[in-house]
Amino acid sequence: MTAQATDPSIHTPAGSPHFHFKGGVLHAEGVSLQKLGQALGTPLYVYSRAALATAFNSYKEAIGTRDVLVCFGMKANSNLAVLKEFARLGSGFDIVSGGELARVLAAGANPAKVVFSGVGKQVWEMQAALNAGVKCFNVESIPELKRLSAVATEMGKSAAVSLRVNPDVDAKTHPYISTGLKENKFGIAIEEASAAYALAASLPGIAVVGVDCHIGSQITEVEPYLDALDKLLKLIDELKVQGIVLKHLDIGGGLGIKYDDETPLAPRVLLDKVFAQLEARGYASLQLVMEPGRSLVGNAGVMLTTVQYLKHTEARNFAIVDAAMNDLMRPALYEAWHGVLPVVPNSGANAPASTLYDVVGPVCESADWLARGRQMALNEGDIIAIESAGAYGFVMAGNYNSRTRPAEVMVDGDKYHVIRQRETFEDLIRGESCLP
Repeated sequence: MTAQATDPSIHTPAGSPHFHFKGGVLHAEGVSLQKLGQALGTPLYVYSRAALATAFNSYKEAIGTRDVLVCFGMKANSNLAVLKEFARLGSGFDIVSGGELARVLAAGANPAKVVFSGVGKQVWEMQAALNAGVKCFNVESIPELKRLSAVATEMGKSAAVSLRVNPDVDAKTHPYISTGLKENKFGIAIEEASAAYALAASLPGIAVVGVDCHIGSQITEVEPYLDALDKLLKLIDELKVQGIVLKHLDIGGGLGIKYDDETPLAPRVLLDKVFAQLEARGYASLQLVMEPGRSLVGNAGVMLTTVQYLKHTEARNFAIVDAAMNDLMRPALYEAWHGVLPVVPNSGANAPASTLYDVVGPVCESADWLARGRQMALNEGDIIAIESAGAYGFVMAGNYNSRTRPAEVMVDGDKYHVIRQRETFEDLIRGESCLP
C-alpha cells in the first residue's frame, strides 16, 4: 500500500497503489475510507476491484502465450463478488471443500477449470465434484485414491486425478503455512509417488492426468519452487518409463506479498525460471497449473476499525479498537504482521502526541491483538486501516464472544458496493433453540 503522507509516524509499506492518501485522507481508489467507515460502520472489510485486476493481470502478462492455467486458491478469499471478478478475468479455481465448490458454481464460474485439493474429501464432496465436472482431483493419500475410485465407479464416471506429491522441500516460511515437508499432513511422499501412480493407473474410475505439488505460503524466494520442480521432473521421467504420460504439472501457489519489508517474488520471475527448467528437460509441452491465493487478494483489501479507548499503563499503551481476533485471526494465529494506518492522520499543533501503541480488540483473550508496538498519533474515535487484509481475513472470521462478523465492500472507481451485509444478532442465533 502506498501512503502519500509526510507524517514520519505513519508506516507506509508499498503493497497496492490503489490505496493511497488524497487530500490527507486514505482512499481506496476514488472512495474516502473515512466516509466509508462512517457510512457503513466498523469493523469493515474493503476491497479494491482494480487491485484484484492488477494482481491477476500480473500473472497473465507473465504467462504470455504459454499454456498456463491460473486457479485462484479461493481459501484466501471466497466472497462471491471476488470469485466472479476472477472468473471474468479468466481464472480457474483451487478448492478444498464442497462448500467452496458450491461458491464457485454460484459465482457462475466454469467447473472445468477447477482443481479439488484437500486431505479429507468426503464421499458427498467427491460426488458433487464429479457431477459438476471439475478439471481434476488433487489426491493426497492412497486411501483417498481408493475411495475416489469406488465413488466414481459407482456413479459410472471417470475421475481425472493428479496426485499431490510431497517433495520434502523447505519453503522457508512460517511452520503453520509450510506444507511440503515430510512431517506435514499434505500429499504423498515423493519416495512413494511412483508406486502410487502405478496403483492409480490400475484402478477403475480413475484417469491419471497430472502431478501436483504445493510447498507452502508467503514464499518470497524462487529456489524452493525450483527444488520441488526438479524432484517432480525426475518423478515424471520415472512415470514415462512406466507408460504413464501426464497432461499437466501443477506447481501450487504460495507466492508471498509485502506486509512489511518483504520483497515479493514476481510471477514473471518464477514463470521464466520454471519454463527454462521445463524446456531444458523436454517438458515444455506440459500444461502448467498454478494456484495463487494470497498474491491475488492480500494487498487488495484492508480492514477498517475504530479506536474506542486509549489506555496508557506503566508497561504498555493500548489502542482498544472495535475489531478483534474473531474478525482478523492472523495475528493471534501466526503472530502475523499487518501494517496499520490512521485513515486521517493527526497532525499540526493540536495533534495528540505520537505514542507507541499495541492495537487490541475487546475479546476476552490476551491473544486478541492486531498489531504491537506501532508509533501513532491517535484520538478516540479515529478510524484506522489494518493493511494487507484481503487474504485470510474475513474467511477466517468467527463469532467468538457472540460477536457478529463485519460487512464486506468492493470499491470500483468512485463507487462502492456492499458485497456482504454485516451480520445481525438474529443471524447469530439462527438455528439455535432452547429446551422446552
